[in-house]
Amino acid sequence: MPSFSHFFDTLFSSSDVFIRAMLLTLELTVVSILVGIVIGLLFALLKISNIKILTWISDTYVFLVRGTPLIVQIFILYFGISNLFLLPDFWAASLALAFHNGAYISEILRGTIQSIDKGQMEAGRSLGMSNSLTLRRIILPQAFRRALPPLGNQFIIGLKDSSLAAFISMNELFNVATTLGSNNFDEMTYLLIVAVYYLILVAFLTIIVNLFEKKLSISDR
Repeated sequence: MPSFSHFFDTLFSSSDVFIRAMLLTLELTVVSILVGIVIGLLFALLKISNIKILTWISDTYVFLVRGTPLIVQIFILYFGISNLFLLPDFWAASLALAFHNGAYISEILRGTIQSIDKGQMEAGRSLGMSNSLTLRRIILPQAFRRALPPLGNQFIIGLKDSSLAAFISMNELFNVATTLGSNNFDEMTYLLIVAVYYLILVAFLTIIVNLFEKKLSISDR
């Protein structure tokens, strides 16, 4: 274990490279979650449709994502698509994380959409709205409010999952920590440092999610 003085000296001397890696990690997480929400909403709507083939497509997607490791999905996307066209590390990791998170987000959104009272759909129809318009203006806003806490948790999970992007040589936090640790023959110090940066990011995201929850709870009063 490194001494406290050595740990803090290394922490401050390497802050520039770690801050750049932290911003890249945050960017990767935000992009993958936003794209994952779009994917998740699409497959959630397929799941709750009355068309069996669409439900089967959604079920198959969720099963495949849950049944295979994220690192395998990243490698398949990165190396598989690279045979067709060059895909930058950032987008390979972002799309793989989005594809992975989308399956879990789809189940979150499916549950919250189905938790909305069916009478609200009927009320929208009675006002002359189509099913799609009622879904967009009445059902989905309420569903997203209810989904915010589990979506916040998925955001944090996605942040920690982003460390797997290191395996395709992307210079996010974990890759920077392992590279510096190997170069300086001081792996433990740099792993402890990267743990601090991950804790900072998780604390930041937790505060943001809690603020959104409080804002929504106030607007509901």
